[in-house]
Amino acid sequence: MFPCGKYSKQPISRRAALSRIANGFGSVALTSMLHGKTADGADSKSNGEASIHPLASRAPHFAPKAKRVIMLYMDGGPSQMDTFDPKPKLSADHGKPFAMKMEPTQFNNNGNTFGSPWKFKQYGQSGMPVSELFPHVAECVDDICFVRSMISEFSEHTNANYFLHTGLGLSGRPSAGAWVTYGLGSVNENLPGYVVLNGGLTPPGGLDNFSSGFLPSAYQGSVFRPANPPVANINPAEANAELQKRKLGLLEKLDQVSLQELGNAEPVESAIANYELAFRMQSAVPELMDIQGESELTRRMYGLDTEYKPTQIFAQECLLARRLVERGVRFIELTCPAVGGDRWDQHGNLKDGHNNNARAVDQPIAALLKDLKGRGLLDETLVIWCGEFGRTPFSQGSNGRDHNPFGFTIWMAGGGVKGGMSYGATDEYGYKAVDKRVEIYDLHATMLHLLGMNHKDLTFRFGGRDMRLTDVHGQVLSDIMV
Repeated sequence: MFPCGKYSKQPISRRAALSRIANGFGSVALTSMLHGKTADGADSKSNGEASIHPLASRAPHFAPKAKRVIMLYMDGGPSQMDTFDPKPKLSADHGKPFAMKMEPTQFNNNGNTFGSPWKFKQYGQSGMPVSELFPHVAECVDDICFVRSMISEFSEHTNANYFLHTGLGLSGRPSAGAWVTYGLGSVNENLPGYVVLNGGLTPPGGLDNFSSGFLPSAYQGSVFRPANPPVANINPAEANAELQKRKLGLLEKLDQVSLQELGNAEPVESAIANYELAFRMQSAVPELMDIQGESELTRRMYGLDTEYKPTQIFAQECLLARRLVERGVRFIELTCPAVGGDRWDQHGNLKDGHNNNARAVDQPIAALLKDLKGRGLLDETLVIWCGEFGRTPFSQGSNGRDHNPFGFTIWMAGGGVKGGMSYGATDEYGYKAVDKRVEIYDLHATMLHLLGMNHKDLTFRFGGRDMRLTDVHGQVLSDIMV
C-alpha cells in the first residue's frame, strides 16, 4: 500500500462499515453449522425488523389466511370453454362463421366457430359445471373458486409465462415464489423456501420463470424432479463427513476474505446461505422422497399405480407437494409431465391433446385437494390452478385452438378462498372477459393478501425505486375471500 497521495487508503463510509459488520453474520452461521449446529432459520422477528439471515422466518404484515402456496401450472394454456367455462352458444353455432370480430392470433389460421367436444355436468352442492375432462376435480368443486375472467397482456408463450410468474413480460424480474419467500422467509431451515417440482416440461422462458431476479439469490426457486434423487449432487461426494466439513471450512475462509473487500456483500451472504442449505438438505431430502410410509390407500388415491406414466409422474409431484407442505415449504410450483404430444397447447388435434393432458393431472390434483383437506391443511394452503392464457372459441385449422389472452379461467382453492363459486364471466362464446376482469397483477395481489402481505408494501429497492411484484398495479379480489 502506498503511504500517501491518491493511492493512500481511504476511510470507508458509515454505510459501508455497517454493511461489512452486519454481513459477517452469514459466516458466523456457517461456522456454527460446521461445528454441528444449525442456523436458526425459523426465528421470527416480532418487532418487524428483518433478520440477518436471508431465509429466516419473518412476520407478515397482518394476520394471514394462508401460510403457503401450491401453484399447479398448466403449461401451454388450457381451453376455458372445454374445461370450466361452458358455453352453450358456442356449441349451438359449431361450424358456422364466428360471429364476433377476431383479434389477431399467434398463427392467424382461423376457422369457424368450434364447439366443445366435451359435455359439462353440474357437481357438488354448489352445482358448479365441469367438463368430462376433469371427473375427479369435479368432486372437489365445493372447495374451488373458478375465476372465469382472467386476462393477460401477451399471446406468446414466453412473454406470457414471464408475466404470469413475475408480473413482467420480460425476463429478469423475481418470480412470485421468490417474492413470497423474500417476504415471509422459510419455516423449515433444512429445505428451500421455494421449490419447483418439474414433471418434465420446463415452461417456455426457461428457469427465468423461477428466478430471484434482483432479489438476493437465496430466494430463487430450487428445481426438484419427482424422482430419486430429485436434485443433482444431493449425495456427498466426499468419503466421510469430516472431509466435507473441511472443504466447507475452506469456503468459509475464502468468504471472509471476500467480505473484507466488498462494500455490498449480499452475493457472499446468499452464497453462504446456500452452502448451509445444501449441507442440511443432504439429510432432509432423502427423508422427503421416501414415500414408503404412505398408505396403499393414499398411493392409489393419487394414482401412483395407474398404467398411464404421465399420471404416475404428476401423482408423485402432488404427493411430494403435500409432504413439502407438511414440512413448512412456503411456495411450491408443479409443472406438467410430457404426454407424448404437446403440452396444453393444442393448435391441432384438440380432443386427443386435451384428453391426454387432463388424464395426466386430474386424479392427482383431486387427491391433493382431498388429502390436504383431510389433514386439516387446505384451509391454510392456497392452491392455484392456472395456465398462461386460454384458447380461442374458433378453430385454428380444422380441429385446434389458438392462443387467447382476452378471457380465460383459472381456479383457486383453500387458503381463505370461498369454495363452490365462480367469479367474473366471459361473453357467450368464451372469447373475452366481460364482467369483473381480473389481471395477473390482481391474482398476485390477492395471493400476497391471503398470505398476510400488502402487495404495495412488499418492496425491494432496485434501479432507483422501490420495486414490487405488482409494479404499480393490482387489486385484491376481496369478493372471493371467506
